[in-house]
Amino acid sequence: QVQLVESGGGLVQPGGSLRLSCATSGSILSNWRMDWYRQAPGKEREWVASITNVGNTNFAESVKGRFTISRDIVKNTIYLQMNSLKPEDTAVYYCHAPPRVWGRGTQVTVSS
Repeated sequence: QVQLVESGGGLVQPGGSLRLSCATSGSILSNWRMDWYRQAPGKEREWVASITNVGNTNFAESVKGRFTISRDIVKNTIYLQMNSLKPEDTAVYYCHAPPRVWGRGTQVTVSS
């Protein structure tokens, strides 16, 4: 069974950057689309970004131009580079392999 492990979260000031990683347990990146989601306190989980099995990317409007998603097939890892972070980006960020596999999440807090 595929397992996903996120890392890289933390506390950062507004305008700062973080890079999240999602390590997968198998060689799935060549065959599966991978997503990042996030869930802020008191809010529903929302989609953030996707990267397809051929490397095409898509982003939510709220992060477009600030976040990038990438992958390293050799390392079986996907990344979410987050720049120009805002307090409203504060959330638990989850890696997702559709349709049912989720990581446990990593906390990102943007605060001065």
